[in-house]
Amino acid sequence: MSKKKEVLKKEAKETVLLKKEKAVKKEKVAKAVPAADANIYPIGKLLLPATYSEAVINKLIQDIHVLPEQLKAVSKKINKKKKLTYSYREGGWNVEQIIHHIADSHMNALVRFKLTLTENNPTVKPYDENLWAETVDNQLPVKNSIRLLKAIHAKWTILLENMDKNDFKRTYFHPEMNRTVSLEEMLAVYAWHGKHHVAQIAVALKNG
Repeated sequence: MSKKKEVLKKEAKETVLLKKEKAVKKEKVAKAVPAADANIYPIGKLLLPATYSEAVINKLIQDIHVLPEQLKAVSKKINKKKKLTYSYREGGWNVEQIIHHIADSHMNALVRFKLTLTENNPTVKPYDENLWAETVDNQLPVKNSIRLLKAIHAKWTILLENMDKNDFKRTYFHPEMNRTVSLEEMLAVYAWHGKHHVAQIAVALKNG
């Protein structure tokens, strides 16, 4: 057998092995995620990027930029007040609570970003998101939180687009987590967070 044929045969064998490994990994992931979790994590659980390259950062910024329109689009399917009470799972937040939560959460996120950009490793203030979901302002029409989110993300996006790589390395200290968090990590978390809850709303409206 010629040397070229041996190389081609070896490459073909490696390709087959690689495909088998990928298939096994997919099967393990499928088994690891129960059917009920598909409603809780419709886009999958948070997976932080291995590296924060310029391309990765730009994609995350784009996710932040488009979220208000994504939320607005899914909210157009709420054509009856009853649909605001739909939940993605039994015992979970309903559509109305999720929409108000996204605005509350991202409002806090923007403040943490600005604190971290203007102070040296500040300690941020934790809050109880479940108690926030019960405050009286969450009885307002959801359009208020949708509009608020649009304004928050307009400010956030312009901030993100004008940060350099050193800015993204800046950190804050989270007392509940008992560790420092970089702004690049926080960006990845909230890019996922918004899409995660929009997908939950879509699940709730679909399942009724």
